Amino acid sequence: MKTINTRFGQIEYDPDNLLFFPEGMIGLPQLRHFIVMPNQKQGPLFWIQCVDDPDIAFVLTNPGDFFLDYAIMPDDSEREKLGIAAEDEYFTLAVVTVPPDQNITLNLSAPILFAPKTNKALQVVLDDPKYKTKTPLPK
Repeated sequence: MKTINTRFGQIEYDPDNLLFFPEGMIGLPQLRHFIVMPNQKQGPLFWIQCVDDPDIAFVLTNPGDFFLDYAIMPDDSEREKLGIAAEDEYFTLAVVTVPPDQNITLNLSAPILFAPKTNKALQVVLDDPKYKTKTPLPK
């Protein structure tokens, strides 16, 4: 077990259970190793805490809980990077922004594809103008 100091306090983690981003996060390629934080409250949001830089954490959610028609399929290259076959399970996640005015938005333009089988994730950029980086939650 290892320990890091974060905004959540001191966290102990098993290095074998880290969520691994082989390419890092978009704009932050050095951020590759994350801990999925246990959810303290019921609800659709959860945190991932960066191990490479303990000052950084992201709030994530399943965008399909809010946008029923949002479905992203990994292509062959993405499946290869995730280490999964076509029939393997994956999840699509979105980075959540909670500004001071509490008008929560989701980044639907750059979702995260997560493969539980390999514990790998990729943040991908979609080339579709209907998806925005700051998509408000539906009313």
